[in-house]
Amino acid sequence: MDQHNQGRAKLMEYPFVSASHKALMVDLVSTVENRLGSQLLPCTLPPDVQYCQNETGTARNSLHIRSGNQYSPVDFILGSWLHCKLPTGAELNITNISAYLNLSTDAPNITMDLIRSSPTSLVLILDLPPRKDPVFYPDYLETFYEKSQLDSHRQMLQKLPEIQPYVSSSLYIRSLFSPTAILIRAETEADGGDRMEEIIKNHIGPVAKEVFGIWLDSCACGGREVNAEEKGYLKKRDEIVKKKTIENDLGISFPRLFGPEIADRLLGAIRNVYNI
Repeated sequence: MDQHNQGRAKLMEYPFVSASHKALMVDLVSTVENRLGSQLLPCTLPPDVQYCQNETGTARNSLHIRSGNQYSPVDFILGSWLHCKLPTGAELNITNISAYLNLSTDAPNITMDLIRSSPTSLVLILDLPPRKDPVFYPDYLETFYEKSQLDSHRQMLQKLPEIQPYVSSSLYIRSLFSPTAILIRAETEADGGDRMEEIIKNHIGPVAKEVFGIWLDSCACGGREVNAEEKGYLKKRDEIVKKKTIENDLGISFPRLFGPEIADRLLGAIRNVYNI
């Protein structure tokens, strides 16, 4: 098995999450890959970046990144899972799928995090983060967020009694989200996670698939054109967002979880893909 397929197989194991959680992630990764098809290049990350763990085995990470080819509007797609055992005895599991577009389009990116701290607790972050100011470019707001009726999916999920809005403690992170971002926390009874499985399978899953479908249709395959002035704006903004992602998130969590040597290896590979 080659380097690309080994890393993908490791990603698709999702070994520390529930059955419904794994099924959703496998479905989303497969859908994005199948839809974009030959636009995506094989993953070229080194094996020790595609999967790593700390010395004690209390933290493990799988990372799979595929860049778009020269004809694609896709910069890269990223899939990952992170597992760590907390000092309290609990376990934290985070799965992510994100896709970044390049300067050939100004369409939004997409990101989804499912964060689990117990079988009965979940945080979902699902959004098409804008790459232009929706106030300064009102047609951008209308095209990607109003006409697509993205807000209806958030409203639907928040009707469930187990679901409440989730508010990040980081003002910077909150500033990146769109007006239609789905930011929710779900808490269920101490039933071993059965109700949470139902919520993921019957509510979160269908919404996530719908939102990714909207992104694939209107953003990744939308055929937007960008002039030279707009490309300069997008380039500067995209670079800032990527740098801040490393500085404010990965650059803090990776050294703490994996130690400096592994963290430097992971962050170096990510900076290379981010082209920063």
